Amino acid sequence: MTSRPMTRRTAVLGITAATAILARPSVLRAQSTGRVVVVGGGFGGAACARALERAQGGLQVILIEPNAVFTSCPFSNEVIAGLRDIEAQQFGHDRLGAEGVTVIGQAVTAIEPQQRSVLTADGVALPYDRLVLSPGIDFHFDAMPGYDEAASEKMPHAWKAGAQTLLLRRQLEAMDDGGTVAIAVPANPSRCPPAPYERASLIAYYLKTKKPRSKVLILDAKDNFPQQRLFETAWKELYGDMIERIGLSQGGRVTSVDPSTRAIITEFGNYTPDVTNVIPPQRAGRIAEIAGASDATGWCPIDPVTFESKLVKNIHVVGDACLGGGIPKSASAASAQGKACAAAIIAMLAGRAPETPRLTGVCYDTVAPGYGFSLAGNYQPRGDIFAEVEGGATSPLDAPRELRAREAAEAERWFRTITADTFG
Repeated sequence: MTSRPMTRRTAVLGITAATAILARPSVLRAQSTGRVVVVGGGFGGAACARALERAQGGLQVILIEPNAVFTSCPFSNEVIAGLRDIEAQQFGHDRLGAEGVTVIGQAVTAIEPQQRSVLTADGVALPYDRLVLSPGIDFHFDAMPGYDEAASEKMPHAWKAGAQTLLLRRQLEAMDDGGTVAIAVPANPSRCPPAPYERASLIAYYLKTKKPRSKVLILDAKDNFPQQRLFETAWKELYGDMIERIGLSQGGRVTSVDPSTRAIITEFGNYTPDVTNVIPPQRAGRIAEIAGASDATGWCPIDPVTFESKLVKNIHVVGDACLGGGIPKSASAASAQGKACAAAIIAMLAGRAPETPRLTGVCYDTVAPGYGFSLAGNYQPRGDIFAEVEGGATSPLDAPRELRAREAAEAERWFRTITADTFG
């Protein structure tokens, strides 16, 4: 089940009502056991807000998210390949509001940790007892000479689902048969490490069916990647020599780009493809930097039991922005972190020690319609990070096509379940 996207009118009404209520914090504090503000309405933030509200502990839960519609990255590669409409990826937060979460459709412009206050773009200051940040990722443009926001309009990243997803799709549709599509893949850490290779697979499927003389070139800043043998076996079986990958040791790392010509410069050579998909290096979303929760790596160190920032008291960070150790940056992991963070906050506000979380993350990859495989892992705190523990599994390399079809169907079920669980 998918939720109805929040309309502009709904969002504005939410802001007006929230502003009127929040102007009287003393009344609220008399009626609640505390106030938790969650910034970011993606898989991590929305899951955390819903879990906090459903705990029924008298908490006042506020979700701040400037976008009325959240566009999901999982399955957005199918949109690029023309297998799915973008509307199937879009979800609102109105169901969260109906359950009691105060949803404010504003951007956050400042965070004052000493005052425990969040300032929104319309000038409203929101005090909090605990603050949860789910900022997702931003791009580290300084690490990719020649690439910036303007360049992304010619060489789309499509690594934040939405307009960029559709731009890359249109470029594929406009390309002549016999053209080359290049995908520049960054080094880790990166959001959803297998996703560039799923993207290459589904673009190859589109080309095979629509423009069969075309090629996909992967320029990779890594030598190895998750589920590599499964991908390479599928590529050989389904696409022959349509996909070529140049890894790090072969000179595949992209050192700069030239948007005027769509050229990609690597350590060993230059390429001028017909369509250029540049996935730039990444870091935690900017709100983490505003809060002082990100370090020199660009990511957010946390206590893996409570998700509290190691740099700023009373601020918790979940999702892709975390320095999570072995746990991948994925929607599944973000959702699990959001729920575990909510449980930790509830315990801490009640004066109890939080339980040690055990998180499960699963990643599905689709390389063609009806052909999928998966990777699942279990993770627990070990020192300052999450480490993988026993119980994980990956799809077998020599599985029959019937299993691949079942896993593709399971991926669809997973997506329906996680979006319904998160957004309603």
